Amino acid sequence: MPVINLVKEDIVQEQILQAAKRLFHAHGLHKVTMDDVAKAVGKGRSSLYYYYNSKDEIFEAVMNMEIGEMLAAIAHAVDQVQTVEQKINAFCIAKLRVLRQKRAFYSTLDTGMDADAMSHFNKTKVIHHNLIMKKEGALLNQILIFGMETGELRSMSKKDKDMVIFVLLSSLHGLKREILMKNNFENVGPVVNTLIHMVMNGLKK
Repeated sequence: MPVINLVKEDIVQEQILQAAKRLFHAHGLHKVTMDDVAKAVGKGRSSLYYYYNSKDEIFEAVMNMEIGEMLAAIAHAVDQVQTVEQKINAFCIAKLRVLRQKRAFYSTLDTGMDADAMSHFNKTKVIHHNLIMKKEGALLNQILIFGMETGELRSMSKKDKDMVIFVLLSSLHGLKREILMKNNFENVGPVVNTLIHMVMNGLKK
């Protein structure tokens, strides 16, 4: 296929996903139909099926886009600093900041769902959560390896690194839940600094 056609298809797919994201945010995942998405991008329903076979497939693509954007923002923040402690701190702050920015979108997805739809949606959430944990864990693993190579951290086995990553990500998950529940992001910096300081005390040479 000519390059120009591939670029055009990428643009159309981007338009579909952005339109679907706006609709999911405005009406909830359950109420949006393929017809709604087709109308939002000015295409017929049959044209939409050329790119995506179902609403679930579109939603999956939207979530992959959201996850990709979040991971890119975290990786960018990590790359802007030098030491391993700064990198872990940047990772945590960036993750919480992005989640705050995307909170409005995620909070409306389950609007209007019945029990069956909610059950299916919760299973999907678990899959996405596990994917995020895996990708974030890979980034943290790179940071820990960097710290060992620079001599900032003591040598660790794979088991030790996996445990540190689990503790960090689980702690962040708890912080996120509490911060969102109280809608208080003012103390994110000091709280994250305390967490990282405690973790680093056990990792430094």
